[in-house]
Amino acid sequence: MPNKAEIWLAQNEKFFPSDRIHVLKETVSRFPDEKVGLLYSADLKNPTTILVVSIFLGCFGVDRFMLGETGLGIGKLLTLGACGFWQIVDWFFVGKRTREVNFNRFMQLIS
Repeated sequence: MPNKAEIWLAQNEKFFPSDRIHVLKETVSRFPDEKVGLLYSADLKNPTTILVVSIFLGCFGVDRFMLGETGLGIGKLLTLGACGFWQIVDWFFVGKRTREVNFNRFMQLIS
């Protein structure tokens, strides 16, 4: 029977890169039930939400600011998404980047 941490991971694995799920499963399977509340405190960003924000406000760098990438957000803001080119490129990569940011923040949280 899965523990509470494994149930949490099953509900939230869409927020992480698929190639790193095995690392999460291994880590979460050893997580004690009394510390499961820590998992729920993770500030996970929804890749779909970030994509929608990128489509509508990406030229102002809002998507990068939401991911905590302040420097890149300022760069996009000052160049208006490099005249739209950078914004369009981000539409294809922002989902993957969001999942990587979630993974890195999660691993820092539980270590």
